[in-house]
Amino acid sequence: MKKLSLIIPCYNEENTLELCINRVLDIKDSNLDLELIIVDDYSKDNSLNIAYKLEKEHPEVKVLKHDVNMGKGASLRTGFLYATGDYVGIQDADNEYNPQDYKKLLSPLKNGQADVVYGSRYLQPETRRILYFWHTCMNKFLTFFSNMFTDLGITDMETCYKLFKKDVIKKIAPQLKENRFGFEPEITALVSESKCKVYECAISYNPRTYDEGKKIGWMDGLRAIYCILHYSAHRAPLPMHIIMYFIINTLSALTNVVAFSIFVNYFNLLYAILISFVLAAICNYLLCIILLFKHLSRWKKYPEIFVYSLCVIAVFFIDYYITYFFIKFNCPPLVAKSISIILCFFLNYSFRKLIVFK
Repeated sequence: MKKLSLIIPCYNEENTLELCINRVLDIKDSNLDLELIIVDDYSKDNSLNIAYKLEKEHPEVKVLKHDVNMGKGASLRTGFLYATGDYVGIQDADNEYNPQDYKKLLSPLKNGQADVVYGSRYLQPETRRILYFWHTCMNKFLTFFSNMFTDLGITDMETCYKLFKKDVIKKIAPQLKENRFGFEPEITALVSESKCKVYECAISYNPRTYDEGKKIGWMDGLRAIYCILHYSAHRAPLPMHIIMYFIINTLSALTNVVAFSIFVNYFNLLYAILISFVLAAICNYLLCIILLFKHLSRWKKYPEIFVYSLCVIAVFFIDYYITYFFIKFNCPPLVAKSISIILCFFLNYSFRKLIVFK
């Protein structure tokens, strides 16, 4: 008989925890064994005592606890390491989601069609409670933004209901770092990187209000954007990589202009140009490391800087001679420079991807 392990992070959920566990226990049948791992994240209410009571009453329930409050992502990491089921999923300790939907999510895994299944709140064709327009917009934007970098076409990246084959989550869990709601884009990036077969399934959703205990806020939305860039940008498909490098180039160009406008007042023209160019090159280098290549260098530290500097110098001379060539053949200077900028943009990116970084 197959076993489903559900990780249930819990922080101050004394009003909903027992009902949640009872609803989850209802999905057990003769073909499915259950393991419910409640991870209490240092609740300040009676949640932990309720969890221990449920553990005594139900052999399926196990309770783990944190000695300090760490966040949902940290609670899930703790639970993943203890899970023993053939399939491992996530269940919030509130009643926004219907555990009966896990029967649908399990189907693609049991049939061998999927390695990971996401439950989507936005594929649901039935009636639903209408709540928080801007919260929904943020969810859909974050999903779209994540898809641009992961190249997954999912409709609900921020969903609670994510179900994994045991071997998949056991491989991913040790890599997880996010303690709060940044877990969602982080694990989606790792799922994309692992080349898993990913399915989606429509689920029901009954969102609660902030007065009823909802915890995610706009700061978590900003953190999610950071996490998408941090965990997914360097793995992005080529079109997105080029767009990101265009942004990096733009920021480097702005650095060049701002630095020049400052240093031209203190140094002669040649020194102002050189200092500004060097600062822009450093800006470009650091942003490439942070966003695009995660410091996956082909070289050790100092050889890397040397090779990068050679690439910058090479592009500088290529830029000069391309511009000179087109002007020599009666091309207007502005047009000649524009052609050179476009060609050197792709040369810069190619040098960094093929020579400097992996």
